[in-house]
Amino acid sequence: MADSGVIDTVLHDDRGMSTIEYALGCVAAAALGALLYMVVTSDAVESALTAIFQRALDE
Repeated sequence: MADSGVIDTVLHDDRGMSTIEYALGCVAAAALGALLYMVVTSDAVESALTAIFQRALDE
């Protein structure tokens, strides 16, 4: 019969969790960056930013 301390250690071992959380954080950050890039390079946002900068430079 197995020692209950060993079973508790195996079932509640958290090693590697920080690595998984780090990997998911990196994936989420990359996805957010891609989404922001798509929004900023869209025609509507690009024309709005161009108009804002053009007005600022004309004054």
